[in-house]
Amino acid sequence: MFEFLKNHTYPIGVDIEDDAIKLVQLGTNGNGVVLIAAGSEKCPEDIPPGSAVWQRWAIEMLRRQTMNGKFAGKYVTAAIPAGEVFIEHIKMPKVKDSNDSQMEEAVISKIKQRLPFEVEKSIIKYIAAEDDNMVVIATERKKIDRYLAIYEKANLQIQSMSVWPTVLINIYVKFFGRRKSDLDAVVMLLDTEPACTNVVICRHRSLLFARSIPLGTSQLATGTNEVIMRLVLELTACKRQLSSMYKNAQIERTIFISGQALDKDICMAIAKQLELPAHIGDCLAAVEISDLQKIAGINRRDCRFSWATAFGLSLL
Repeated sequence: MFEFLKNHTYPIGVDIEDDAIKLVQLGTNGNGVVLIAAGSEKCPEDIPPGSAVWQRWAIEMLRRQTMNGKFAGKYVTAAIPAGEVFIEHIKMPKVKDSNDSQMEEAVISKIKQRLPFEVEKSIIKYIAAEDDNMVVIATERKKIDRYLAIYEKANLQIQSMSVWPTVLINIYVKFFGRRKSDLDAVVMLLDTEPACTNVVICRHRSLLFARSIPLGTSQLATGTNEVIMRLVLELTACKRQLSSMYKNAQIERTIFISGQALDKDICMAIAKQLELPAHIGDCLAAVEISDLQKIAGINRRDCRFSWATAFGLSLL
């Protein structure tokens, strides 16, 4: 009788990459999560990523997509692309009677020499993990300012700005980690984009490890054993690093949360080499799509790129 009270519309999740932009807006209808609107567009090949021309293209694309009536409202959640984020894993600094300011100073002191950019021109966040470990995430302030300017000129309002590891964990928790046994399970999440594979290892909501590997569907789509083994070696190195950091963090399974972006046979070949149980986590299969005719750019049966980040952002 009161199902309408359970209806809720989430903000628009915007996944901006150099080669494409994806937008997703999710909601609830009393029975579960429903896809309200989605849109995507590839950047023309003759436009250099990050250039002034690219920024103008991004602004026009966002305006066009959000003004055509499919999307509700102007509030968006976004994340800095993985390729523009620095991630480091450290042991928690020992700071007596520390407050947030002292802890930040201690973290900066520990990673200062490893940063690929100046500390003074960056924004640094850190996430406490298990066994006195810490995941440090940083990016240049000018890059954040550039994306904020894009959204402002597209007449959109930023509700929050997140980082891709927490976005992927959000997808896992909402859709693929809902059993009681999942609360303590350590899983490896793999999101394969055209130019990279983003890796997150987590224990339910707790981030343990994150890394972006510069090998994506563009290379893996060839299906050659050499390329697949290169990725397997990188993933094996991630597993080895995890083992050195945590006493009780044995990975139980792998979830390919990029859905059909990567051929199923390639996914299974990777899982076999990693010696881990695996399954494909398809965001599109996890939500209700009420009217495919109104949702341009969605092909549920043959979707060859990942919607994971955009879905995760909308759910924040």
